[in-house]
Amino acid sequence: MKLFQLRAALAVADWGNFSEAALQLELSQPAVSHAITTLEDELGVPLFIRGRRGATLTPAGTEILAHAHQVLNHLEQMQAEAHRQRGLQGGTVRIATFRSAATHILPKAIAQFRRSFPNIHVTMLERPDNFVIEQCLREGQADLGVTFLPTSNDFDVWELLQDEYLVLMPPHQSLPQPITWKDIGAFSPIQLTDAPCSRSLQHHLQKFAPSLETIETLQEDSTLVSMVSQGLVPAILPRLAAEPIPPEITVHPLPDPYARKIGIAMRSNSLHIPAVYAFLDLLKQTVSKK
Repeated sequence: MKLFQLRAALAVADWGNFSEAALQLELSQPAVSHAITTLEDELGVPLFIRGRRGATLTPAGTEILAHAHQVLNHLEQMQAEAHRQRGLQGGTVRIATFRSAATHILPKAIAQFRRSFPNIHVTMLERPDNFVIEQCLREGQADLGVTFLPTSNDFDVWELLQDEYLVLMPPHQSLPQPITWKDIGAFSPIQLTDAPCSRSLQHHLQKFAPSLETIETLQEDSTLVSMVSQGLVPAILPRLAAEPIPPEITVHPLPDPYARKIGIAMRSNSLHIPAVYAFLDLLKQTVSKK
């Protein structure tokens, strides 16, 4: 069954004869007759009663062409929606991200984007780590992913910022400036988060501070900051994960600086609506101004 057949049948029903329908469709009468005949053969029922005065619908034809009207209406809606999505008048941008980026990076960009494109929806999918974020992209659950770099090779990526790691010391536990690994080690064990991004930090610590004693028993950054604030442990956290940092906590840079790289990724060779690229460009501009 072809849309051409449905259009021909509807035209005959509207005009009551094959010759007028052919004229309206800018086709030959034999082409219209052939379209109707093959449609009737496929359906197994006659749609029209042919006579010298034209063509009238059979009861079956009346019921079937009512559905044909709905099919063509849905098609027009699909075409209108595709046209809307091809522009910047509608659509949805889905972003998979981790907590600290969802808190400190994306809201400003989303608010600015919404002011420029009020008919485009932006949704965030908050995910626990970069592995799940990448999986969301592969499975088509998200258009863009804010994640840690480097990623696997099946993504196009753009670096957004480098998020430096800081030493957070409990209240009344001051360290000399500049601090050394020996100064930090005096307060061992140092609490780290039990998260994938901490693995690269561990490699950095093994290189520059192999004797530093650390523990990884917590996953939530906010819990760790609260524990530091209450004087229970010192910690090493990325700045974005630690913010907002309570004023009673003393903050120091690492003796050998280290930062996690945060980027925006999308699947390579994937087809996206213009709204996705528009948000990508705006996000890069927003972060670069910080």
